[in-house]
Amino acid sequence: MLQPGDPLPPFTLPATDGRSWSPSDFEDATALVVFFTCNHCPYVIGSDDTTRRTAEKFAARGVQFIGINPNNAETHPADDFEHMKARMEQLRFPWVYARDESQDTARAFGAERTPHFFVFDAERKLAYRGRAVDIPQHAARAKTHELDHALEAVLAGRPVPEPVTDPIGCSIKWK
Repeated sequence: MLQPGDPLPPFTLPATDGRSWSPSDFEDATALVVFFTCNHCPYVIGSDDTTRRTAEKFAARGVQFIGINPNNAETHPADDFEHMKARMEQLRFPWVYARDESQDTARAFGAERTPHFFVFDAERKLAYRGRAVDIPQHAARAKTHELDHALEAVLAGRPVPEPVTDPIGCSIKWK
């Protein structure tokens, strides 16, 4: 499990845009949000709009997002790459949506749930890991916005007050 201060692990993953993405593709970002997500989880679906608003809000400040789907598509066919491409085409999320077929990237991060967020500062050191909001399945009713607070702190050059929170969502569907 990545701990605050740990470096961004290496990865190269195919994405719905037809490219393969790695950390070097985000080298100009002021902060990088890597989050583990999927197509079917009600917590992900319930928080998509909140994640979109956060990504759009911080884009002008140089923050970039990559969503990574590590779920086993054999047991959860809705999470296969073709369904990912269809979901991205329909919803046009403002982030890269990549597939972790081997699940090696999810393991390197210590990802546990979908959604599970990891915020890296400009030096690509982990500044925050956990949830985006306290009620992801009903994000409009959220009382806390940990991801937004973490990004504000990182962009201001301050430590994140609560650098680790428990992610709330569906367990990753491991092979």
